Amino acid sequence: MARSGVASRRASEAIIAEGRVTVNGVTVTEPGTKVGPEDVVMVDGREIQPEAKKHYVLLNKPAGYVCSLSDEQGRPVAADLLKEAYSERLYNVGRLDMFSCGLIIFTNDGDFAAKLSHPSAEMEKEYIVDSSLPLPRSLARDFMGGIRTDGVFYRAREAEELNARRLRVVLVEGKNREIRRVFEHYGVGIKRLIRIRIGNVGIEGLDEGRFRELNSKEVTGLLRLCRSGQY
Repeated sequence: MARSGVASRRASEAIIAEGRVTVNGVTVTEPGTKVGPEDVVMVDGREIQPEAKKHYVLLNKPAGYVCSLSDEQGRPVAADLLKEAYSERLYNVGRLDMFSCGLIIFTNDGDFAAKLSHPSAEMEKEYIVDSSLPLPRSLARDFMGGIRTDGVFYRAREAEELNARRLRVVLVEGKNREIRRVFEHYGVGIKRLIRIRIGNVGIEGLDEGRFRELNSKEVTGLLRLCRSGQY
């Protein structure tokens, strides 16, 4: 399923467990079920085939788009920005919340997505955060040392105050809304949050709303970072 562009391996396992997959007309619920080239595999009644070409797409997501293949509330979906250029079904690797902008990777390679998304990969993601109020002078230092709020512990790999209202942050854990929750802890609103780097891939030359294919060197570099944790 991952090689067919349906979803990442983890998401595919959930789809199988929900009974949405059939092999030769028989529902399967066990991940890892073996199939051959002659077997007919269907997801939600639609036959799937392994995709011949793998895509690795870097999108500079504008604010206001959700990172999901569809949205029940009818909000704009980031994947729709790619539809005119790609007939394959591409899904996002990780997420950016609706109000954040910047880099996110889309792919139809489930193995690639699983490696980058796994917590053990410790993939660095760099952000620039503009605040509505002057930053508390201890925020950067505290964030690097670790902050506990609402029972969750947050710690940045790097945090640097660039000016009175701008912070550069590097994360590796990627907990849900981590930066926003830390700023809320200090009572400081965020005017703009942009992700400018994922591992060895930066935002330079990619305007908001635009996208490009990662080259083979960038893809190899990202996979290497998953193993080494450095670049």
